[in-house]
Amino acid sequence: MALSSFSKKERIVFLVLLGILFFSTAVLLEKVNENFMVSVPAKGGSISEGIIGSPRFINPILAITSADNDLVSLVYSGLMRRNTEGNLIPDLAQKPEISKDGLTYTFTLKNNISFQDGKPVTADDVIFTINEIKDPIIKSPEKINWDGVTVEKVDEKTIKFTLKQPYASFLDNTTLGILPMYLWSNSPIEINDHNISPVGSGPYQVTKVNKQSNGVINSLELKSFNKFVLGVPYIGNITFNFYPNGSDLISALSNGDISQASSITPKNAEDLKSKNYVIKSSVLPRVFGLFFNQNKNQIFTDKNLKEAINLAIDKDKIVNDVLSGYGMVTDNPIPSSLVVYENSNGNIKGTTEENFAKASNLLEKDGWKKNAAGFLEKTVTIKKKKTTTTLEFSISTGNTPELAESAEIVRQNLTALGMKVDVKTFEVGNLNQSIIRPRDYEVLLYGQMINHESDLLSFWHSSQRTDPGRNIAMYTNAKVDKILEDAFTMTDSEARAKKYVQFEDEINKDLPAVFLYSPDFIYVVSSDLKGINVEHITSPSDRFLNSYLWYLKTENIWKMFSK
Repeated sequence: MALSSFSKKERIVFLVLLGILFFSTAVLLEKVNENFMVSVPAKGGSISEGIIGSPRFINPILAITSADNDLVSLVYSGLMRRNTEGNLIPDLAQKPEISKDGLTYTFTLKNNISFQDGKPVTADDVIFTINEIKDPIIKSPEKINWDGVTVEKVDEKTIKFTLKQPYASFLDNTTLGILPMYLWSNSPIEINDHNISPVGSGPYQVTKVNKQSNGVINSLELKSFNKFVLGVPYIGNITFNFYPNGSDLISALSNGDISQASSITPKNAEDLKSKNYVIKSSVLPRVFGLFFNQNKNQIFTDKNLKEAINLAIDKDKIVNDVLSGYGMVTDNPIPSSLVVYENSNGNIKGTTEENFAKASNLLEKDGWKKNAAGFLEKTVTIKKKKTTTTLEFSISTGNTPELAESAEIVRQNLTALGMKVDVKTFEVGNLNQSIIRPRDYEVLLYGQMINHESDLLSFWHSSQRTDPGRNIAMYTNAKVDKILEDAFTMTDSEARAKKYVQFEDEINKDLPAVFLYSPDFIYVVSSDLKGINVEHITSPSDRFLNSYLWYLKTENIWKMFSK
């Protein structure tokens, strides 16, 4: 060998040069890798999430609670879907064809789409889902969005929707999850077993349901659906654990039983942030307020009384003390993030002390005087007989810390004014089923989630006063009905905005509710979770709309292969 002919000194020099060559080559290759390779999401990993409450209807037609809606977002797909920017994109169907008059929408289903049990998604499934929603016996909360819409099958892959009149929010309706007809058509939808063992066509499918001895679900296990039409999710498994209250949820997070959680109170969020948990927050189109039920207590027919309540409540204290700044005061029925318009007629002006004095004067002029116990009372004459009435009522609300603490501040403010107020708190599921649906409350402290403009009609139109309608103020105003009906059909945004100003003016005149605050959505996420975006969501369950893009792991590949 040539190397054996080298002198000792020549061999040393050769080896040094060889080492330099190897080192230089390694550095050069590293530089090449840095310039020509890129880190991309990789499949694998799992997350566990905690939710307050237990699911009952994992069904897009009947879902009403947060737990229901969260799981519906993961399990089901609609014809359309909202992306991380808040824009509508095709999901199960191609981009629709829309007639020039805005009355006909024709959807063609994509090729090779299937449910999670392998059966194909067909036009019959879409039509079945819509017809079930429209069935008045089922009382779906989605029914109002489909009233006046005719759906027909063109062929196995084509569906045509015909509207009686155009309205801007119709495409939002088509994000509704589609049910497989063959699993739901043979039994009443309310008692079908697939309400808790669902089969959809969304990014994740339920693989295991764990129940307590009393039948209540305490956890669910899901895995990625490898035929999801928008791409196989990166994260392989998601486990949901369900807790009865916020304390148990936070304990599970601290113990490592779960890696992320929603329904976090602002105070807990501040504490968790100080412990280096990753907190995501977003302004949602939610309005919380006191909704008056005149059918249960006639004193709420008195506009001056309701105005006094509005003036007396320290809304800033609720936002600062209860929400820890994760929210904003509101005096209006329309979330500021939903519709861009200017109208300040409903805004309360003045200091807390000034507003309290105005409230007292209103009640005094209205004939209310404090008795020996310090409560307001009024003497009225009915059929020549004098009757003394004490100003008293109850406020019903959920037993979450945010609602309970807000209700207590309201009670303190109104008690200082001389009103006798009793606060009743209920477990959230019981509040919905036993209090709200039968309208069994005098005043309800609750929040309206207004996902799109058409929801205003379902919350305030007189036709929606009874279940499953969502007019929880039991409000009736023919002028408001007409305003909302007109706005519902308008495609011009400026024209709709003018209608909403009129709507707000009428609400401020009648005061069927006192609006308090709009809270932020707060979400604790895994420290290594990437790809999540909650900036443009309109409801808490929307955080899962792009769950198929979330990832925990990465891998390096050449740039040319990253597209």
